[in-house]
Amino acid sequence: MAQFVTTKENYTMKANVSVIGKDIVIEITGGDNPHIGTVTTLTANTEMQTVRFPSHDGRLHKDDVLARRIGQMIQSQLPGSCTITAGVHVNHISKKQIMVSGSMASDLGKQILNWLSNFDFNAPDPIYYSDSEKPQ
Repeated sequence: MAQFVTTKENYTMKANVSVIGKDIVIEITGGDNPHIGTVTTLTANTEMQTVRFPSHDGRLHKDDVLARRIGQMIQSQLPGSCTITAGVHVNHISKKQIMVSGSMASDLGKQILNWLSNFDFNAPDPIYYSDSEKPQ
């Protein structure tokens, strides 16, 4: 696992990246109450899809704004699928803290992109049956 961190305006945002074969899972968390507010999926050749979960008051979380920014930055370099969970909550967040959240996500995206370009995804390709073969 790799971990990337950025801090601005008195709060920290983290991205933990796990590798599963040629796929990656990114967990974006931070602030006072880390959680899973959204799940975003993508590959190098597919559009991003997001599920937004309800928060304690029933409104849908907006953490996909962070996940989508990172996803757009790294998408072309993905060797397989990518799942991004995101949940950053800062108690009594200020306008300044909201304003820097995008640049914080960009900072994490740059770090992940650099890591992706240097990581050796040396996982074997899966083997499938041909149309004329069947499991025995």
